Amino acid sequence: MTEEVPAKGSILGKLVPARYVLALLGSIGMAIVYGLKVNLSVAMVAMVNHTAIKELNDIGHGSASGSVTLFNGTREAESLVETCSPPGGATNVTAKVEDGPFTWSEPLQGTLLSCYFWGYLVSQIPLAHVAENFSAKWVMLFSVAINVVCTLLTPVFTEMHYGGLILMRVLEGIGGGASFPAMHVMIASWAPPTERMVMSTIIYVGTSAGTALSILLAGVLSAQWGWESVFYVMGALSCIWMLLWTVLVQDNPNKQRFISAEERQMITSSLGTEQKVEHHPAVPWGKVFKSIPFWAILIAHTCNNFGWYMFLIEIPFYMKQVLKFNVASNAALSALPYFPMIIFSIVLGKVLDTLQSKGKISTTIARKTATSICTIIPGICLLILCYIGCHHYEAVTVMSVGIVAMGAMFSGFLSNHIDIAPNFAGTLVALTNTAATLPGIIVPLFVGFVTHGNQNISAWRIIFGVTIVLFTLEFLVFVIFGSGSEQPWNKSGSPKDPEAKDEKTPLKDIPAKP
Repeated sequence: MTEEVPAKGSILGKLVPARYVLALLGSIGMAIVYGLKVNLSVAMVAMVNHTAIKELNDIGHGSASGSVTLFNGTREAESLVETCSPPGGATNVTAKVEDGPFTWSEPLQGTLLSCYFWGYLVSQIPLAHVAENFSAKWVMLFSVAINVVCTLLTPVFTEMHYGGLILMRVLEGIGGGASFPAMHVMIASWAPPTERMVMSTIIYVGTSAGTALSILLAGVLSAQWGWESVFYVMGALSCIWMLLWTVLVQDNPNKQRFISAEERQMITSSLGTEQKVEHHPAVPWGKVFKSIPFWAILIAHTCNNFGWYMFLIEIPFYMKQVLKFNVASNAALSALPYFPMIIFSIVLGKVLDTLQSKGKISTTIARKTATSICTIIPGICLLILCYIGCHHYEAVTVMSVGIVAMGAMFSGFLSNHIDIAPNFAGTLVALTNTAATLPGIIVPLFVGFVTHGNQNISAWRIIFGVTIVLFTLEFLVFVIFGSGSEQPWNKSGSPKDPEAKDEKTPLKDIPAKP
């Protein structure tokens, strides 16, 4: 058993319960990880020489002009009709002024944006094991620290060669892959069941806050002081969090000094962890992969991430290349929906928690309701975008509604791992998030392929259509097969499991039956 650290009150503890100090700092940590992940999407708009790339594309298309005229004249005419003008009658002078130093083609841009997920893909499962068996606190610190260091080094390595940027992004992805498993383990150890949804939402809504602030700040910095300032300023500001996390956060209430005895007792009794078992039970891999609720989460997570990364990574390019917003307006409008998304996510989580605690709905209904919201509404919004044309601000409004609705995922499938198996929450989210990382790799490459030399609404209609299909699949699978009930295999290998080995009585010492 781990030794319990004596509880002692603090001024901070009297103002904010220790579990919500964890939730707040966890939210900021997730904001940093996501902010440093998405900043390249905005900075790249200022890094790329759009005029030179367009000229190269025109030369490429010109060499095949005969075949285009003969066989694709109708499509070419349609593309011209569906190319938007800048809002407010702006001219192309703005675009020329905002050209950056790098002549990266659309496919290469897609590679640079997706390579983050190469590292993200391989790190989650091993780091989830570390978080569950050793310390989720230090795994989360590692996650943020490596992102901060690589962000600060990004301008230097990018100037050397785009391969240097790829290296920094892959390393950031390795660190980012630790964030969800670490925080799932922390939530499972700290959140009373009746507060699980709201605490999960507070923590994971940091991804939206980080995204919004990063898009906004990156747009201002790149416009005023150049693209390099995006990485220097945002990396430096993130260092403060690491000190606060180290001092104020512990892996579980039994290790926390800055907590009242009453709060510690309330948390541990509600979770049944008054005495923490030193050895974590082994993951029952066979039972996990035979679990239908687990597969429902995995499919929902993967499909939803396609839509999430499409909004997160590609919408700034859609607004720049198709709707013709300049860098500053692009950043402000891209960031706009994430602030109401934060409020909506927290309110929804609190409402569902309250209804559940009063016995009005079950955990299963709560998770399915939230997941339905984050699929149906964004899908409808994308369908509208397919046909809204060049109505600039109407398109921005529709996109904003879709992004706000996606905030329901924090109270939906994204926290469902803790319901079905709190003992293995870190491993489960690592498994589903590993599969859900594939869209992060595919989306930029897919968009780059579809829009290569073809930046118009028709091309984006294909992208939006594929996303709608995946949202539909997510909705059907999770509503039919999802569950909020703890699964029997959660106790596998645990001393609470009657079939498990008793920690106090080694198996070899049990007398044989006569």
